[in-house]
Amino acid sequence: MNKNNVWSVFISTFLFLIVSGSIVLMIPGMYKGNLHYIDALFTSTSAVCVTGLVVTNTSNFTLMGQIVIITLIQLGGLGIMVLTTSLLLFLRGELDLQRRVVITSLIDVYALNEAEYVLRYIVLYTFFIEIIGAIFLTIGFLMDGHSLIASIFHGVFHSVSAFCNAGFSPFDDSIIGMNWLIKVSIMLLIIFGGLGFYVIYDLHNYFKKRDNKLKRLKVHTKIVLITTACLIMFGVVILSILEHDMSLLDGFFQSVSARTAGFNSVDLTKLTNISKFALIILMFIGASPGGTGGGIKTSTFAIMLLSIKNILKGDNRILLFNREVHYTNILKSFSITAMYIFILIVATLLMLYFYNYDFMDMLFEVASALGTVGLSLGITMKIGLAGKIILIICMFVGRIGVSALVLSLVGYEHVSNIRYPEEKVILG
Repeated sequence: MNKNNVWSVFISTFLFLIVSGSIVLMIPGMYKGNLHYIDALFTSTSAVCVTGLVVTNTSNFTLMGQIVIITLIQLGGLGIMVLTTSLLLFLRGELDLQRRVVITSLIDVYALNEAEYVLRYIVLYTFFIEIIGAIFLTIGFLMDGHSLIASIFHGVFHSVSAFCNAGFSPFDDSIIGMNWLIKVSIMLLIIFGGLGFYVIYDLHNYFKKRDNKLKRLKVHTKIVLITTACLIMFGVVILSILEHDMSLLDGFFQSVSARTAGFNSVDLTKLTNISKFALIILMFIGASPGGTGGGIKTSTFAIMLLSIKNILKGDNRILLFNREVHYTNILKSFSITAMYIFILIVATLLMLYFYNYDFMDMLFEVASALGTVGLSLGITMKIGLAGKIILIICMFVGRIGVSALVLSLVGYEHVSNIRYPEEKVILG
């Protein structure tokens, strides 16, 4: 596999799964009634891109249709590249050097000889967490009075949907009014799925070798953990101050869910504009690299903030935990953020051109799609063909990431050895 087309293959695989999923959802017996193809395509895109936005309630799909949706969520959340490569490892034996180099560059493994083990670990970790989550959720649904069979199905469905940060639920009101065990279980699944496989793998190695004094957490892991905690608390504080009718548990839940998942335990249409904007910020930042969520990512946000702080101090370096962040990471953080802002603005303006809705509400809907979150103020279910296409594009770009999209179009990044005289440009 050539380095220059590996991202194109990755993106093409996502497109293939989305289209295939939409065709399967059009098969008679998948939907209770008549389903338009654009709605099937929207649902398939939302599932594969682990978003959770819907143009028709998931309850309108039959049991078989819901099974197809949760399968698409699992494939999209785990990652097409990771899943197919893992199957190749299990079924076809060792990878040759060329394929190992490509896989390593894709999943950002720190050591080349770890690639195969990491891929196996990701799959095993995913299913282990989802099984544990399904058990607790099944108990939670039993507590709410559901039958054993229904509780098991809802437990598995919500466990996969939560860990993959999808936000799909067979219930029309998501999890509004459900008991604390269901909310806490889903909240923890969202966090575990959103941290990123790199972080989980590093934590696994750290605790596995905790007796080794030379073993330490990587800087990336520390950044993600600290930023994640700060963002959760940011959301909790804002919601607690402004939404007096919201319980502390619901405040935590919506703060966690807003960054990646899209489940809602309260009626979002009743939130103040400040609360909505705070959730938009969380949706824009999103999850962490290598995780199942979208957004610009926690590490990107952290590096960008630290860069701004250092610029104001007159320091052109970023030191974190006795390590200096490479300047290319700084440039990428600002580039990724700028591209996301550009797409967010353009998509919002297009939606406002076609539909007459409040600006804040429309921005909320587009940010939810681009961040692959799935929270909605009800607009998505009311829009027409143009709006659905715009949100489909946003969900797809948000899932694969703007970096992957650019690399698939212009080829792999390369560094030129040619240097020219420097020139200062007046800014600000």
